[in-house]
Amino acid sequence: MSTLPKLAQSPADELDHNRLLALINSMSDGVLALDDKAKIILSNSVALSLLDSNAIAGQQIGQVLKLFNKAGEPISLEDVIFNTETPVANRDWHINYDDGSSLNLFISISPVRHGFGSSGQSGYVVLIRDITREKSIEEERDEFISVASHELRTPIAVAEGSISNALLLAQKKGIPSTITDTLNTAHQQTVLLGNMINDLSTLSRAERGRLGMVVEDFNVDELVASLVHDNTPAAETKGLTITYRPDDPAGNLSSSRLYVREILQNFITNSLKYTEKGGITLKANRKNDGVEFTVSDTGIGIAKSEQANLFTKFFRSDDWRVKRINGTGLGLYVTSKLAKLLNAKMDMESELNQGSTFRLYVPSIRQPQKQ
Repeated sequence: MSTLPKLAQSPADELDHNRLLALINSMSDGVLALDDKAKIILSNSVALSLLDSNAIAGQQIGQVLKLFNKAGEPISLEDVIFNTETPVANRDWHINYDDGSSLNLFISISPVRHGFGSSGQSGYVVLIRDITREKSIEEERDEFISVASHELRTPIAVAEGSISNALLLAQKKGIPSTITDTLNTAHQQTVLLGNMINDLSTLSRAERGRLGMVVEDFNVDELVASLVHDNTPAAETKGLTITYRPDDPAGNLSSSRLYVREILQNFITNSLKYTEKGGITLKANRKNDGVEFTVSDTGIGIAKSEQANLFTKFFRSDDWRVKRINGTGLGLYVTSKLAKLLNAKMDMESELNQGSTFRLYVPSIRQPQKQ
């Protein structure tokens, strides 16, 4: 049964009360309403079932909903709630039961605040959903992708190398352009397939939490300068410039050099793909206890209506200029996963036909002191 504390009520209030109970009990998700101290004031039957309890009204949320993360570490749900200013959701927590079983849960937390001058109590609404079966299917899918991508790497590498050699020989022997064009197209598509396999492999490991991270101190200016050096030939091929313009030397940063470089390279690769004239500018400046990187271009830009989906899986713009360029739609999604591992923040600004700017703020990761 759902629970709701009753005060002295008029017939109209009693009717509203019954309607509210009927509404929340018709929901397929568990519902918990909390006061501003995270004490439970309302629950529905689905929530009671998921929490394996008959009566939870008046108890603190942390006493009845004891969550753990992927590593088995306890989650202080009350800390999460009190630090929530906008709706948040999580699919990576689980609850353990006394009989040794557990459930993967989707948890959504939304603060409820009344407008200025209005009466009533502020608090929070927590939605709970059992996603154990979904998680099992996702793990099976990720395992398949991981195995398939691993097995496909070798034949794709062999095919790419063979086609590349054939193309080189055809060009030296003066073979007709129709043949060299065909070989060049086959080579491009094989490279694309190889990139897709690599993206799928990284994506699979990221979603299964198997991306290890080596934290080290590295020089930011040297890292960005190496990116400029490595991408200059590709930029010059398209008649573009690529430059590094810091306001001041950025100095050292303690984080994953590999992942920071991979994220920035992804931004640069996209800029090179979708910029036809002008150039790309990189910056890296100290900010708080970290470094803010920016990659700006003078490319085709991104429509406002598409920007919200930019970091979602397999998303590709409907812009015809994007459609004509090969891509997997995974690069920026994988980038967002890597940024999360770094506790980094990403944002972007773009205007159609005016270019784009991607920002990455990477905080310094404090390494434990060696004894």
